Amino acid sequence: MNLTPKQLKILQLIRDWRVRRGYSPTMQELADEIGVSKVTVFEHVEALIKKGALVREPNKARSLSIADGVAVPDEARPLRFPLVGKIAAGNPIEKVADSDEIDLADVLCGTKTQNSTFALKVEGDSMRDEGILDGDFVLIERTQVAANGDKVVALLPDGSTTLKTFFKEDDHIRLQPANPQFDPIRVKYCQVQGIVKGVVRRYGR
Repeated sequence: MNLTPKQLKILQLIRDWRVRRGYSPTMQELADEIGVSKVTVFEHVEALIKKGALVREPNKARSLSIADGVAVPDEARPLRFPLVGKIAAGNPIEKVADSDEIDLADVLCGTKTQNSTFALKVEGDSMRDEGILDGDFVLIERTQVAANGDKVVALLPDGSTTLKTFFKEDDHIRLQPANPQFDPIRVKYCQVQGIVKGVVRRYGR
């Protein structure tokens, strides 16, 4: 997909906002982030919609989302993932606004990167018994659909995010830790932001 640098930045910002906060930025917020006018942002957004990279629900605020099957270009580079923040594996925390990258070329040589994959750095020990430790990086496939037993990034009703194993039960969702020192989180609803596809650990840090 042929994108200008500003259009690429807009896609990245929309992706990152939806992961961190569960909703998209407004046109004004996009304009403030990239240092252009709101009119210019609107023109770029319209171009991205025409190219099939973005979709927008009419007459609804914060409705911009990345089209199904579209990988943000920084997600599609082999063995290179956008690092969009930190994720709690203890008590839920608010997402940080960091934006960086993690390059796995010397760790996962020969492994193909799946489209729509990003990285999060784990904080906490609640997933310890699943082999996900404090300071690890988890590779997350962006999706809003999870099956029982998937390890997910979940956006909770209070706006915080957490990394837990997903179980849909009769009248609620159970987000199960893998450490007996932590209690399950039980909510009526949560928004799945992605599913864990891999864990990267660097020793000697």
